[in-house]
Amino acid sequence: MTRYQPVLVALGLAALIVAPLGQGNYIIYTLCSWLLFSIAAMGLNLTLGYAGQVSLAQAAFMGIGAYITALMTLNGIHWSLAAIVSIGASFLVGLALGYPALRVQHHFLAFVTLAFNTLLFLVLRNEEEITGGSFGLVGMPRPSFFGIATDGNLPFYYFSLVCFLLAACVLWWILRSPWGRAFKALRENPIRAESLGLKIRRQTLLAFAIGSAFGGLAGAMQAPLVQFIEPGSFALIHSLKLLLMVVVGGSGLFFGPVLGAAVVILLPELLRFTEGYYLIIYAALVIVLMVYSPNGLIGLGIKLYEKFKPRQEERRDLKQGVQL
Repeated sequence: MTRYQPVLVALGLAALIVAPLGQGNYIIYTLCSWLLFSIAAMGLNLTLGYAGQVSLAQAAFMGIGAYITALMTLNGIHWSLAAIVSIGASFLVGLALGYPALRVQHHFLAFVTLAFNTLLFLVLRNEEEITGGSFGLVGMPRPSFFGIATDGNLPFYYFSLVCFLLAACVLWWILRSPWGRAFKALRENPIRAESLGLKIRRQTLLAFAIGSAFGGLAGAMQAPLVQFIEPGSFALIHSLKLLLMVVVGGSGLFFGPVLGAAVVILLPELLRFTEGYYLIIYAALVIVLMVYSPNGLIGLGIKLYEKFKPRQEERRDLKQGVQL
């Protein structure tokens, strides 16, 4: 960690605390959506950015978490228990889905996860007795903790912020554990990592499972936030949106998914003053970014910092003295 990062983190945390103050319900709702999508994108970044495995099923894991949480809370079970079950179920399903990753890699693996996302969408739509089918589920209650209710949008925002910070701390710990170093080695050079004794298959499974658990947590938050879920909310297009968040922000960088989620969720709202042209402007900005900075916004920032930072010049007299 550089000497500037703690200051930037503190400023960012302060900005998150004061961001919703004085804002309307729609702005606060949008900020909550940004936080929960950031959690899902952090999980995908663990799978894609650190372990180097392409997944197009992150929205499906959000759907698993959302439907489990919705069904449990509608039957009187507290959100915290429902969230734990959702995270555990997503972890186990991710573990099972990771088995194809033992034999296929990269774009072939993307097809496997794409098929899983489509399969889950069809199951959610057709199992009407459990999931409500195309009509979905409605009326999920927002949780309360120690007598403090989160029914209002502002209390729910701070509840979402706490969940986001806990998820970020867990991810930070994982990346600095032996697991995190193994994921990075798997991404950089799998052959060399295997020659050093790293079990490639086990690490691939673990990356899928942990990343899926983050998606389950995001889905568990989405159910009480929206209070209405239906299969279309977890279709393939949303997995592609999560993939865009990771790539735009900076794949393999800790704060990349958070910044990418801000671009994908918040930027279109900021561009609505252009009326019918905001989607065109948004798409053009993303294309330009990907052309000139494939490492995303954070990668672009690092590149500019390296270019303009003052360089230390060596003393020529010392250099000449060494030659003598």
